[in-house]
Amino acid sequence: MDVDLVFKIAAVGIVVSVLNQVLTRSGREEQATMTTLAGLIVVLMIVVQKISELFDLVKTLFGL
Repeated sequence: MDVDLVFKIAAVGIVVSVLNQVLTRSGREEQATMTTLAGLIVVLMIVVQKISELFDLVKTLFGL
């Protein structure tokens, strides 16, 4: 597994966490929730792309 992938996911998590805290303390809970949801979607898209690459690799490896 690429260490770069772990760092990307961690960076998204840190940014989302900071934005969530700032928005929550300023009384904008709805925007904080949306920011958290957007961060989750970004991370899921990254993971889905990597899983797709894995399936393509397995497909070419076994000649399916």
